[in-house]
Amino acid sequence: MFTGIVEEVGRVIQIVGDQERDNILTIASRVAREGARLGDSIAINGTCLTVTDLATDQFRVGLSPETLRRTNLGQLQVGDPVNLERSLTFGGRMGGHYVQGHVDGIGVIVGVVPEGDAKRIRIQPPSQLMPYIVEKGYIAVDGVSLTVADLDETTFTIAMIAYTQQAVIMGQQTEDAIVNLEVDIIAKYVERLTQAYRGEAS
Repeated sequence: MFTGIVEEVGRVIQIVGDQERDNILTIASRVAREGARLGDSIAINGTCLTVTDLATDQFRVGLSPETLRRTNLGQLQVGDPVNLERSLTFGGRMGGHYVQGHVDGIGVIVGVVPEGDAKRIRIQPPSQLMPYIVEKGYIAVDGVSLTVADLDETTFTIAMIAYTQQAVIMGQQTEDAIVNLEVDIIAKYVERLTQAYRGEAS
């Protein structure tokens, strides 16, 4: 479980494998690497992954074919920056919202509009995710907990202050960038329970 508050922007330093089989990523990191042990979970661009190897200022994770299909991690290249967050510890401050690190789909940035020092970033998600996205609700974009500023039938917009732009990778991305999306799990539970009540659940 995560909060969607990025602790560090790391960098890809090695990729082994291809889209047809498991990939192994090696990530340069100091903050997220600190205190990590083999088997711990670290979110990379909002994707919960298991630490399989550790070295000074870096760690390694494996990517299954399922992860490659569902996320933007298969498009990473050596040198790319990535958002990193260690898993939530009980008793710690909850700065964002509950983020599982289970990516629901990938979206496309379709508009970036400066607004003073802030930016309004418009994203087109897969159509099946739109029912779970509500104005002023939460959504995780590349693992960043963000508030939906507004939405229409096919897109939603988030507002990103100057501080956040410098702290996460999305602040530097432009139109056509691919981002990982995780909707608020509460919406999915409500839908499932409602289906069961109406006798629609499979």
